Amino acid sequence: MTALKRILPAIVLGTAAAVATAPAASADRPRARDLGIPFVGAPGPNNAITDVKGVTVGYSTIIEGDGKLEVGKGPVRTGVTAIMPRGKTYDPVFAGWYSLNGNGEMTGTTWVEESGFLEGPVLITNTHSVGVVRDAAISWLADHDLVGPRLFKDLYFSLPVVAETYDGVLNDINGMHVKKQHVYAALDSAASGPVAEGNVGGGTGMLLFGYKGGTGTASRQLPDDKGGYTVGVLAQGNFGTPQGLLISGVPVGTELIPDGLTAWDAKPRPETGSVIVIVATDAPLLPHQLKRLARRVPIGLARTGGYGGNGSGEIFLAFSTANPGAFSRRENASVQMVSNDTMDPLFEATAHATEEAVINAMIAAETMTGRDGHKFTAIPHNRLKEVMKKYNRLAKE
Repeated sequence: MTALKRILPAIVLGTAAAVATAPAASADRPRARDLGIPFVGAPGPNNAITDVKGVTVGYSTIIEGDGKLEVGKGPVRTGVTAIMPRGKTYDPVFAGWYSLNGNGEMTGTTWVEESGFLEGPVLITNTHSVGVVRDAAISWLADHDLVGPRLFKDLYFSLPVVAETYDGVLNDINGMHVKKQHVYAALDSAASGPVAEGNVGGGTGMLLFGYKGGTGTASRQLPDDKGGYTVGVLAQGNFGTPQGLLISGVPVGTELIPDGLTAWDAKPRPETGSVIVIVATDAPLLPHQLKRLARRVPIGLARTGGYGGNGSGEIFLAFSTANPGAFSRRENASVQMVSNDTMDPLFEATAHATEEAVINAMIAAETMTGRDGHKFTAIPHNRLKEVMKKYNRLAKE
């Protein structure tokens, strides 16, 4: 199978310089299915969250400097990811969220819980940049007149949803390198179609199961007799123990030892880090049903070897692009919803797309050296294929 061509994200060279957007180009990193790794379910055309019509994704990636950590100077290995449910259009979507383990942050969720609506984009970054990303998102929404109907004259409020995972092992996380222009770059570059994965956006400095991690995405297309709906997932993965890694049911973590982990067998590592998962669907689901969908994300994470350890912030949000125009500050709305009794295929699709999105993040990630020479290698594709073949879980080439 030929790897999908994916548009590269905006790349920011330096933190004080103006944003430099990379020209449209193809990314040649393979995805899990390109290696012959099998997964349950049929993906959409891009096998990405953008297979849900209207959803767009944008990135700003910041990579600068090498060597010893100097707080405020670098090295920098971080960024911002933006997910827009209806592109650059103000039309809030029904949404629900769920936290498996709350050692993390996702702003704006109290209003999502209370109102049942997601009123703008979702942004993902590093742990210590949540505040600046939130503030910049408010400015961007105002600049683009995407704040919706005013409460009175020029009065309005915005409660953006901004989530995080920790990249301080590779990145100068206390240097506060994410700035307003990086948030604008991610939002401005949001597009439909194929999605870049691995060391991009908020996933730039992340780790997975002892290997280099990052951003991954996947989708599932339900057959017509099960509604014909699409479920798309985007994950920013930064969790898992080397020993625990499972790929398509194979105990890869007991077969491969990440480079540099020489004491791997003698000193098993506790699970730390975090994972943020955003689920999109075009199925007409109401907020309580979307919360049910978000609660199925951990099933997919468990299939990769995650278990929600104490140090892992695992927070998920699901939204539906169905029922356009349902939001109003004044008028009643008539909406559609699927029956709870017919939701099982959506639950299954969410779990399977989550599993594949996490593995795609690992497969696409490239070896990275960050602060103080900390180096995390990409999972070796050839060795991984050998392990999968050993367990008879590699598709015929």
